[in-house]
Amino acid sequence: MRPLLPRNPLIGRDTGWCLLANRWGEWNGVRRFFALVSRLGDGVFWYVLMAALVVADGLDGLAASAHLAATGVIALTLYKALKRWTKRPRPFASDVRIRAWIAPLDEFSFPSGHTLHAVAFTIVALAHYPVLAPLLIPFAACVAVSRVVLGLHYPSDVLAATVIGSALATLSIWLVPGVSLLG
Repeated sequence: MRPLLPRNPLIGRDTGWCLLANRWGEWNGVRRFFALVSRLGDGVFWYVLMAALVVADGLDGLAASAHLAATGVIALTLYKALKRWTKRPRPFASDVRIRAWIAPLDEFSFPSGHTLHAVAFTIVALAHYPVLAPLLIPFAACVAVSRVVLGLHYPSDVLAATVIGSALATLSIWLVPGVSLLG
């Protein structure tokens, strides 16, 4: 028999916030909106952005797109490794009260790959084109919220992905000559 571990109050709060957000998905319009945002966050939005940068700004847009792509490859590698290492079950798989409003792309929850990419891409894109802030910041925030509302991630998965994505983007910007967080 396994010994009982003391109940972690942070885990309880994480599940509680997840339950609360997941209930928003009961409203058809909310569910559809966040499902669309999540689908765009699969990569479609970012690929279209990279193509638009090349079309709109030529070689400078190509350089920014290459920076985004390189950051994306590193983010993908990092989050997949973290998911294999942590093996945290998704909220809907751990709590029958939480519903998965869309099918997950993989088995594990920590960290949110959608959020990690959205944050990293937003920060890198804004280092090249600060004028995109009114579009990218709300989109990235909606991607992050969508993951919890749709029952695919805990709030802590999204918060950790935000920190990881921010750190990755900051390092990426620091390594590329002529690019600055200050735009």
